[in-house]
Amino acid sequence: MSLPFDRAEYLSRQESVFSKLPRSSLAIIPTNDPKIRSNDVSYPFRANSYMLYLCGWEEDEGTLLATNSSGKWVTTLFVPDRDTTKEIWEGIRIGVDGAKSWPVDHTDSLLSLDSCIKELLSDGSRVFTIPGVSSSLDILLDENTETEDLRAYIDPIRRVKSANEIQYMQEAASIASSAHEKAMRNSRPGMGEWEIQSLVEGHFMYSQSQWSFPSIVGGGDNATVLHYKNNDQVIRSGDLVLVDAGCEVSGYASDITRTWPVNGKFSQPQREIYELVLRAELAGIEACQPGMPWVSMHEAVCETIAEGLIELGVLNCTLKDALGRVEGKPGVFEGQIRNFFMHGTGHFLGLDVHDVGGGRQGDPNSSFLLEPGMVLTIEPGLYFGSWRNDILIPERYAGIGIRIEDDVLVTEQGPLVLSSSCPKMLDEIEQVVGKGIHD
Repeated sequence: MSLPFDRAEYLSRQESVFSKLPRSSLAIIPTNDPKIRSNDVSYPFRANSYMLYLCGWEEDEGTLLATNSSGKWVTTLFVPDRDTTKEIWEGIRIGVDGAKSWPVDHTDSLLSLDSCIKELLSDGSRVFTIPGVSSSLDILLDENTETEDLRAYIDPIRRVKSANEIQYMQEAASIASSAHEKAMRNSRPGMGEWEIQSLVEGHFMYSQSQWSFPSIVGGGDNATVLHYKNNDQVIRSGDLVLVDAGCEVSGYASDITRTWPVNGKFSQPQREIYELVLRAELAGIEACQPGMPWVSMHEAVCETIAEGLIELGVLNCTLKDALGRVEGKPGVFEGQIRNFFMHGTGHFLGLDVHDVGGGRQGDPNSSFLLEPGMVLTIEPGLYFGSWRNDILIPERYAGIGIRIEDDVLVTEQGPLVLSSSCPKMLDEIEQVVGKGIHD
């Protein structure tokens, strides 16, 4: 296991976080608990993002502890000891000595963690930690002291990515873009949603990455279910297929959605809705300017969608009623467009696919301005599920679900689309879909 960043970058992150904490504090950052899938089979382990951010420790088990009793922060990484018996079965561990090359002041055995924490708690220090990550640590702290949430100090810093972080995010976006295009090229009527999933996720693995979230592959009406999970239906000729998938590179995520006709040709109703969603997405991307409020992109998207639905005759009302702006809540709409576009326009992207720092519509921390170095998604969609009985679905558009999502970096010069190599214009898509079958 090697570190994706040099020591100086990790130390700079630690300084940015710990310098905001009061003197005589104790900060404890655990990694995730392993999770059992069934009996003695575990889910693949993925380290906690805060651990990755502050010191790059990827192995299961490990806790970063930072103390400040003399005006200087001192960090210790507690890790499992080497164990030949376990290593024969599960692989060689880094161990306490090996961890000394990590960006910390000291390393120690994980077996010493509890006694060390109890000793440190005796001096009445304020304790900052990340709850809900390590069950054993939560129990220990609950029994001995009151804690404060360290995430409030880390999350704002994680909003803006460094140049090195952006390189990994560009790589993740490029891999995911290629995976989507590969799936388009090999699409054909009668294939299973699972086949498209295998094409996408197989490309992730081939490119030495892994998915950042379970892929959504919905054909026909399944595309109108926002977090469709089954991926087990056959896609018929004439159906659209919506694929929402992304990968991780060194922990940094991409998140791309594309929608295409499985037979390679948009019908006229499909084309009308696709063109509207695409216009909305381009308007949202254009709103990703430095100094603009976060809500600007959602407002641009919603205004475009509302105007378009009125033009198409889906909505028979004024633009004001279509939007339904909520007074005193910028970017919050409760009008008739919410029947067909019911989610937010985007979210931060980084070590988590829904990255920290606020920003999603409805979050209490969504009033900040966009800054260069922020990476976010723009992902408008329209969904006309023929199965819905709560609203009237226009027959012309019944069964159509379309979402288009790109990963966008805010720069001094404006938005830069990291996933720009992934086809999304109508003519591009029609030229690509199915062509791999005949190559």
